Amino acid sequence: MKKHVDARGLSCPEPVLLTRQVLQDQVIQEITVLVDNKVAVENITRIAENSNCQVKVTKQDSDFMLTLIKIK
Repeated sequence: MKKHVDARGLSCPEPVLLTRQVLQDQVIQEITVLVDNKVAVENITRIAENSNCQVKVTKQDSDFMLTLIKIK
């Protein structure tokens, strides 16, 4: 199952908290997170890697798209 989180315009720690909440759902295997600042990218990457996720970051104009895939 996939989930999409749009955290653009939110200040830290909100993007991290939203992402962490979705990561805890055992049914969801892939998460796409949209953010608009590098600090959020770094923090979300850190918690995703600590949660055994593969992380791919793509820059889209002024936004960043993180694709998190849970590794079993």
